[in-house]
Amino acid sequence: MHSHTLDDWRHDHVFLGGAHEGNERRTWLVVGLTATMMVAEIAGGTIFGSMALLADGWHMSTHAGALAIAAFAYRFARQHARDPRFAFGTGKLGDLAGFASAVLLALVALMIGYESAMRLFQPVSIHYPEATAIAVVGLLVNLLSAWMLGAGHDHDHDDHHHDHDHNLRAAFWHVMADALTSVLAILALIAAWSYGWSWADPAIGIVGALVIAHWSWRLIRDSGAVLLDAAPDRALNDAIRSRLEIGHDRIADLHVWRLGPGHNAAIVSLVSDTPQPVEAYKTRLADLHGLSHVTVEVLRCNDAH
Repeated sequence: MHSHTLDDWRHDHVFLGGAHEGNERRTWLVVGLTATMMVAEIAGGTIFGSMALLADGWHMSTHAGALAIAAFAYRFARQHARDPRFAFGTGKLGDLAGFASAVLLALVALMIGYESAMRLFQPVSIHYPEATAIAVVGLLVNLLSAWMLGAGHDHDHDDHHHDHDHNLRAAFWHVMADALTSVLAILALIAAWSYGWSWADPAIGIVGALVIAHWSWRLIRDSGAVLLDAAPDRALNDAIRSRLEIGHDRIADLHVWRLGPGHNAAIVSLVSDTPQPVEAYKTRLADLHGLSHVTVEVLRCNDAH
């Protein structure tokens, strides 16, 4: 009986990203900035009659909500990282948060697109100086937020591009998309103010809706793939096969999926004429980057000659 010393054989199921706590702090700071600017833009767009500014404000509201979801996801994942109820830890909670914020983005994109289209046919008067000033401040807040989140997002741009923290990535691109929408709002207000192009303001609102919809689709696609346990990296699958299929050994079944940022799991069913201990096969995979949890099943081939 080995019940008194099983700790040496137990697996650690903490699959959080290496910069998890730092990313959590950055996200909470950006939540505060974004929420403050969101209120200012929605109020300013309503008071001064700018659809582009109002669209930017509602766009920012989706970011505030998404960023809040991301921040709470970081906290929950950290607090419950060793909770035995989660079979493979809480590393994928960020992907769930990203998926939820993406669905929210899609709904708001529809709302902004509809309101902007209505303004094309039912224009309202706009107080251009005030609306433009608020939009400029919104852009500055977006750029500051992007810089704060970018300190963590930069870690994604290395050779291991499949290690993305999708939660932080979603937050970063939410802010960048909002910065782009702010630029479009400013251009629309200046064009309408200078040349009398009243149609430019709602037209840019429609462009903003399309930007939101585009980012929504990308986030749904990427985070949804993780939630459905899609194979994260074909190269990792190929590396596992090349290291285990030696001689007449063949992999009969291979499952690789993402557990969290920089962490993947693999279940391998290997058929061999001369099976070796499981530890021998795990040793061959030990230095593969991002492979954090490995289960190997070895089957003897009874047809060996």
